[in-house]
Amino acid sequence: MNAEVENGKKPGLLAKIQAMLDRSSGKTHMRLGEVLIQNQVITKDQLQLALEAQKKQINQIGKPARIGQLLVESGYASEAEIVKVINTHYGLAVTSLADNIKERIEKKRQSLMKKLPQPQIMIWLQLSIATTIIICLVVALLSVGILLRQKNRLKDQMETIGKVSLSYFANDARIPMLENNILRLNTLINEAVSVEGLVYATIVDNKNQVLADTDNDKIGTSFEGFPQKENLKQQNGITHFEYTKPPDQHILNLTSPILFKDKKLGDVHVGVSLNFIEQVIKEERWRIIGMTLFLVLIGIVITVGLGLWFSRPILKLVMATREISMGNYGHKVDLSRKDELGNLATAFNKMSDELWVKSLMQDSFGKYVGSEVLEMIMNNPENTWLKGNRSEATVIFTDVRGFTQYAEEKEPEELVEELNQCFEIQTAAILDNGGYIDKFIGDAVLGVFGVPVYHKDHVERAVRAAIDIQVALKEAGTDNKNRLLNSIGIGLNSGVVVSGNIGSQVKLEYTVVGDSVNVASRLSNLAGPGDVIISGAIYDQIHNIVAVEALPPQELKGKSEPVKIYKVLGIKNINNEAV
Repeated sequence: MNAEVENGKKPGLLAKIQAMLDRSSGKTHMRLGEVLIQNQVITKDQLQLALEAQKKQINQIGKPARIGQLLVESGYASEAEIVKVINTHYGLAVTSLADNIKERIEKKRQSLMKKLPQPQIMIWLQLSIATTIIICLVVALLSVGILLRQKNRLKDQMETIGKVSLSYFANDARIPMLENNILRLNTLINEAVSVEGLVYATIVDNKNQVLADTDNDKIGTSFEGFPQKENLKQQNGITHFEYTKPPDQHILNLTSPILFKDKKLGDVHVGVSLNFIEQVIKEERWRIIGMTLFLVLIGIVITVGLGLWFSRPILKLVMATREISMGNYGHKVDLSRKDELGNLATAFNKMSDELWVKSLMQDSFGKYVGSEVLEMIMNNPENTWLKGNRSEATVIFTDVRGFTQYAEEKEPEELVEELNQCFEIQTAAILDNGGYIDKFIGDAVLGVFGVPVYHKDHVERAVRAAIDIQVALKEAGTDNKNRLLNSIGIGLNSGVVVSGNIGSQVKLEYTVVGDSVNVASRLSNLAGPGDVIISGAIYDQIHNIVAVEALPPQELKGKSEPVKIYKVLGIKNINNEAV
């Protein structure tokens, strides 16, 4: 056996399941060497030496020897000790290290895993999960695209507002700046406060002095400039950039020079709040989340309904399948649907009806041809055994003595009832001993041992069946008005018979024919009520187990020489006495 008795580590859920299996068996999943050390069969040093020897073999021949064999060859432990530990620890029943122990351990684990309850996820739950995932993905993709597009459009819109305001200030501030009319400039600037999203507006001269500002405290001070600028760009004389104003205000600044006849008088700065855009996007995002949750809820309700609509018929079909598998062919699936599941239910009910009819036919057919023949026909109806085979078999023939005269004295209904009682007893004894009922011929029964199912001891089985028949008939005939029970003689013969289908294309019958059958029939005619007569062919094979009385040889029709016959007294016990 290899040093490892497992196929490596198993990640994730499989490892957890494996650990649970190991805990449930009360054993830790270990390598063979560790198990042997734990049970004090070998030491750590001995295991290390054996592993080194194993590595050498791999380098030399490319194939490692089993670690258990190496331990035995090295004299560290006996094979019996190692086998005992393996059987105890892993719950096996190996006899030697030559057995495929690794494979047996894996099979044992697989069988334990099969006993674990398999998780089942209902169809409605699967559909709900799938629908939720699909809705969330679709809405997420759409919302990302829509919000991004809306954000860009709002930003462009705010930038346009800033440009318009900037252009207005740059044009209307020229004359007041030339006149140094600070009041007019601030009046112009304060009008900007009414524009939504506009944070500030500032007019600065060439000396970097604030001439006008939405914040009156800054008028007349030096312009402080702007912190770190982002996304700086210039377009049509306007400078664009973004920056963050404490505490957390994201602003888009637009700057344009104030010109008079190509002479720069100063600059005008306009700040547009980008937080406004982010607030709008945030509100839209919450609306989308709410809409998504609503759609998910609606989707779950719809999918649960659809799941139940589809799963309930499937559960009915599963239950019906179980009923059919248990032989309840009368079980029906009640589904009033005009869809594929309804068609499936109709087909299923039709199948169960056909199976029910076939089971009735099979049961009825089996009563005519016998269970053994029926099974062989069902397994392979075109097999060559049906076309005629020569086989060694033992034939038992039973017949009612004086039946013709007795039948004249009885009503037909009563006669059939008594005859069936005899047949029931004889049939049971023949079948119990492994024989086959070939046919009922009037008041006679033809039984065969050895075909169609071969038994090596078919001769002994036939004789025991004959004795059982007479014993059962005698017991049933006590205090019974049925005189047929005490009037049956039995003849047995063994030899070559031809078995197979005999008849025509219209009617076939599986039976046995041949001289051995004819001899058995003749011997039954020689048997008196309660007697069992066997031929010499049978006696020669079982003389050591059966007690007999030799009878005079008889000349039988179709035989050139007299046939040795014997009357069976019983089966011998240990004292060679008939019982």
